Amino acid sequence: MPKTPVFREEPVSFVRRSGRMSEAQDRAFGDLAPQYLLNVPRGLASTSVHADARLNPAAEYGRDAPLFVEIGSGQGHAIISAATSRPGDDFLAIEVFRAGLARTMLDADKAGVRNLRLIEANAPEVLASYLPEGAAAEVWIFFPDPWHKTRHTKRRLVRAGFGDTAARALEDGGLLRLATDWEDYALQMREVLDAEPNFERAFDGEWAERFEGRIMTAFERKGIAKGRDIRDLVYRRKSRA
Repeated sequence: MPKTPVFREEPVSFVRRSGRMSEAQDRAFGDLAPQYLLNVPRGLASTSVHADARLNPAAEYGRDAPLFVEIGSGQGHAIISAATSRPGDDFLAIEVFRAGLARTMLDADKAGVRNLRLIEANAPEVLASYLPEGAAAEVWIFFPDPWHKTRHTKRRLVRAGFGDTAARALEDGGLLRLATDWEDYALQMREVLDAEPNFERAFDGEWAERFEGRIMTAFERKGIAKGRDIRDLVYRRKSRA
C-alpha cells in the first residue's frame, strides 16, 4: 500500500488568522453546522484530516448523485448558486476560514439549499484520503490565493504533485476546473497540469472558455476592475484502465 501523504510536512496554501465573527455568524455554527458542516476527525492540526477518516457521500447526502467539490469556497457565492440551480447534484465546499463557512451556511439556509455540505479542512488532505477514490464528478478551484511574492509561491495550491492528488478524487472522465486573475499563476497551473499523466486538456487554444457555471462574484469583478485578465483552465481525468 502506498504511504499516506503527510501534508503537514509541506507548506499549506493558507494562513489562518483569527478574526471576530458577527453574532449571526456565531449563531450559524451553533444552529446550522449540524445540517451543513461535516464533523471531520482531525490529524495533526485543527484543519487537518485524520488519515483513517473516510466520507460516505451516499450516507451523508441520503442518495447517490454526482458530487461537485469546490476548493476555497470563500463565502459560498459560487457553490450556493450551483446547488440552488442544480438540485439533482450534490455539492461539497472546502474552506478553512470560519467566517466564510458561517456566511455560506447562513446564505444556504436562507436559500433552502439541502444538497450542500461544508468541510473545514486543508483541501489536499480531503482529496487524498477523506473522499472515496473517484467520488467527484468535478473539482473546482476558482481564484485560489496567488501567493504572488516570489518567496511565497511554494504555498500555492496548484504546484507539482497536486495533479496526482486531484486525480485520485475524480472519477474517470471527471473535470478539474480552475480560474485565476494572476497570469503567472495561470501559467504555472497550465504547466503543472499539462505534465500530469492522469490529466488531458479539455479545451482548445491557449486558455479555456469562461466556465458558464461560475457566477460572476465581487471577487472576480474586482480583478477585472484592476485590469487583470481572468484565465480559465479545464482538464479531464484520464481513464484508470
